[in-house]
Amino acid sequence: MAKTRAHVFIDGKVQGVYFRSYLCEKAGESNVTGWVKNLADGRVEAVLEGEEENIVKMIGFCKEGPPSAKIIDLKVDWFGYTGEFSSFSIKYY
Repeated sequence: MAKTRAHVFIDGKVQGVYFRSYLCEKAGESNVTGWVKNLADGRVEAVLEGEEENIVKMIGFCKEGPPSAKIIDLKVDWFGYTGEFSSFSIKYY
């Protein structure tokens, strides 16, 4: 299976609903590395790296979010795998 990288922007009710913690937990379960952070404009941004199948699964989690989230839009840009991350983390401002 090929490794890949996705840069994701999630829009909607995604801050203040534990979205970053949810995504961090799912990344650990899915063997995905990278990071997630809140943006000043209310969106959440994430960079995901790993096996393509696992990244697709993570994008599914981004579309769903935790129970109190409401996703309005999701933008995904695909890139080549870099291997720069050893784990998945939450970034803060």
